[in-house]
Order: sequence, then C-alpha cells, then structure tokens
Amino acid sequence: MEKPAHFVIVGGGTAGWIAAFIIQDEARRKGLNAKISVVESSKIPTVGVGEATTAAFRVLLKHFKIDEFEFFRKTDASFKLGIRHEDWRRKGFTYYGPIDDPHQVIQAPAGAPSDYLNVYAVAAGRAVQEMHLFQPLLEQKKAPYARKADGSLVPLGPFHHAYHFDQALVGKFFASKSKGVDIVDATVASVERDAESGLITALVLDDNQRFEGDFFIDATGFRKQIIVKELKAPWVSYAKELPVNRALPFWIDIKPGEELANYTRAWAQSSGWMWQIPTRTRYGCGYVYSDEFSTPEEAKLEVERVLGHEIEVRSDIKFQIGRLENAWIGNCIGVGLSSSFLEPLESTSIHGTIVQMMLFAQHFMKNPRDITDKDRADYNARVGRQVDDFRTFVNTHYVTERDDTPFWREVKANRIHPETKERLARWQSQMPRQEDFPNYLGGLPHIETQLHYPVLSGLGLLSQDVARREMDRDPKLKRFAQETFNSLVKEYRAAAGQAMQHAEFLAAVQEMG
Repeated sequence: MEKPAHFVIVGGGTAGWIAAFIIQDEARRKGLNAKISVVESSKIPTVGVGEATTAAFRVLLKHFKIDEFEFFRKTDASFKLGIRHEDWRRKGFTYYGPIDDPHQVIQAPAGAPSDYLNVYAVAAGRAVQEMHLFQPLLEQKKAPYARKADGSLVPLGPFHHAYHFDQALVGKFFASKSKGVDIVDATVASVERDAESGLITALVLDDNQRFEGDFFIDATGFRKQIIVKELKAPWVSYAKELPVNRALPFWIDIKPGEELANYTRAWAQSSGWMWQIPTRTRYGCGYVYSDEFSTPEEAKLEVERVLGHEIEVRSDIKFQIGRLENAWIGNCIGVGLSSSFLEPLESTSIHGTIVQMMLFAQHFMKNPRDITDKDRADYNARVGRQVDDFRTFVNTHYVTERDDTPFWREVKANRIHPETKERLARWQSQMPRQEDFPNYLGGLPHIETQLHYPVLSGLGLLSQDVARREMDRDPKLKRFAQETFNSLVKEYRAAAGQAMQHAEFLAAVQEMG
C-alpha cells in the first residue's frame, strides 16, 4: 500500500489546530491518503489576552459538528455581535458595526441593485445599523438567544454571530477534539531541505530526532520559524498605511453581577486605539499604538488615566504589520501570524486563517508530489489579494475628522493608502456595491460591502445626495426599500425585547455542563 502523504503543522494554538482540522476533513472528503501531525511544545506558553473572530468561526464549528454550547463552556467564550467604535470619527462620537446582514433575509426585487437597503438608509438620513437585528442587541448587551417556557435556549434569527475567547483555551479545545491527528510535543531546532529542489524533507527536533514530512504548515506565530527564518520568505510591509506597531496588553476583571458587553470595544486614543474583548471571566485588553508618537511608559500612563485605575501590563509586543509576499513557498505554507499581521481592529487574523486553509484544502490540496508552480502562484495571488483587501478596509477606519494629536494629524496627512482614496472617491459618485468586491476566493467569505457600510456610515464618508439620486431613479424600489427598512427595524426591536441578557445566557450554558 502506498505510503500516506504526511502533512505536518508546526505550532498548535488556534491557527495550527484550525489548519489540522481543515486538512484532515478535506483529505477524508477527497479520499486522499494522508497523515496529519501537529508539532507543538508544551514548554512554549500561549498568552491569553483575548481574541475576537468573525462569523466565519461559527461556520467552522458547524462544519465540524462541534457543539456550540460546549465550545462556550470550554473556552470561556462570549458573543461578538459587532464592534463598538468610540472616538474614531471625532472625540465623543460612537458608532457600532453589527456583523449580521439583513440582505441575506430580504429577497431583492428583480433588477434591484445589491445593497439597496443600505442605499435607502443613507438617502433617508438613517443609520444603516438600524435595520440590523444585532444593533438593538449590541445597545442592550443581549445575546441572540431567547429562553422558552420550558427553559430551552433558542436562537433569535438566522444570522451567524462571532465569538470572543481566550485563545490559549481554544487551542486546547481543538486538540481535545482531534481524532487521528498525531501530536508531537517538541520544538523545532532546524530544518533539512533537499539540495536540488529546496523542498523541506524533515524537521530536526529539540532532542535531535528527525521528523520527516511531505508538506509543512508554519503556524509558529510571530516567530515565523519555518517560512521566514528557514525559507527566507520576503515580507511586504504595511507600516506606511497602518501606523501602529506596538501593543501593551492587560486584563480587567469582570465584577460579580456586571453586565457583559457583546462587542469588541475599539476605543481611539491619542496615539492609536485600545481594545477591550470580553471573555466570560475577564476583559482581555490592550493599547495598540505607534511608538513614533508614544513610549511604552507614556502609553501605560495614558491607559490608566483614561480608565481611572492602574493596570498590570502583561507584556510589550512589537510587531511588523504586513504579509508574506508569498504565503506558499515550495512545500510550506505560512498561516495565521506566520503569514500576515494587521492591527486587530476587524478580527482579520483568525478569519484569514480559516479562509486561507479552506482555500488550500478545497482547491489546491492533493498529493504533494503533484503540486505545480502554477498552483502555488494561483494560491499566492488570491491570498495576497485577501490581505491587501484587509489592509485597505482597516486603513479606511483612519479617514476621520480627528486632528487633535500629532498621531491623528500624521495619519490624516500621510498614511491613507492610494486604494483607500480611490475607493472613497468612487463612492462619492456612486454608492458602494457588492460588485466592487469580486470574489477571488472560490466562493469563500471575503471582504464585502455589508462590512463596509456601517464603518463608512459611522465615519460620515457616504454622500446622502448620491444615495438619494440612486433611490429616486426607481420610485417603486424606493417605496419597497422604505417599507422593508421600517419593518426590519420594528421586527428586530421586538425580537430584542425577547432576548436574554448576555451574562444570563453564558451562566445558563455553564449550568448545562
């Protein structure tokens, strides 16, 4: 019998275990004779500062038939229904970015443009967030679940939510669910490569053992141990357009009886912004800032002044913002933080890992000896475009009215990317459309207008005159959009009245265990 193709994931954690699960599942579906191993060291600690996901993570749990309530219990997870952006447009101004999309449930009339409900909202001077189910839930810190008379918990709507969790616990959770994945407790000392092809043939472990493989996934995080240190993969920097480069993480304990946020709080500060991510037991927090404009000592003092109490800084994280020029070199793919890193404003890291590995598994995974240069080039172009889209979307958040500190003046004057400017200029003559974002990921989730509209609306970057002109072209569609918008607002506010409080839901799920 032919020897199975050996896929080796270096590094566990969230990215490594997501990669292992997706590869194993797709190999089974394709009938590919494969062996999967994860090399991770129990000696390397994972700092659980709190992590936020997109709705793609819930799709992943459903795909693997993982019980969501068990996931909540085992990972200290909480709901993420959106992002609360404070002080970005200007100091004192707050807007939400709910992650549900009403266009999923409303069938557009024949010939209606995509995003017509968003266009109507802007034309009418209404916040696009109003027609989202998650908006009243965000405002009231509620879960997208109701409790029936018999005590059972039922979802309120058809929309996928996302999660906050302690990533150290998520890696352990996925490891506990692995069946048929070999776990090797070791660190990698060096790599052996074929002299002719340059392909990796084996890992040399810390006890000098050789560990042979056919294909390797680098999930070693910021260390980028295989793809950069060994394979010398070039790096594309986004430092010019995304100016924050340092993070000061800390925790805030949740007080007994305190209502728990169901959003990631992104709170703009003098030299960057602060995140607050609620897990069931604490807030994972941090100040992401530019060390061109603030020292670590100044950043700590600023946080303490804003919060009104002292904090215990857990580490000092310096990072390079950008991506690998090519995420796939030879027989190695970098995923997660090994592949790219953007400031954690829109939860792009785990989302990118899920999409990147599903793209590889569904469209490119085969016996490693059958992989071609064309496969690699095609994959690299798609993945590179995905991260570039993330960059432009995050960069758009910095097109603000703020000019009250040197950081914000510098960002406004010199750090807005040409693609950001081009898109915003185009959207001054026509409203954003789904067609502006062609799907180059084989049907997998990509940056879409439903993510852009709350941000563009919240920052005041959309033209009411343009939206009105577009709506006035079709009075029948305008009436339909108005009726639909108003009915969604009414329906979702009523549904929110039935929803459980967030902390109440999490307590109920814990009791089930």
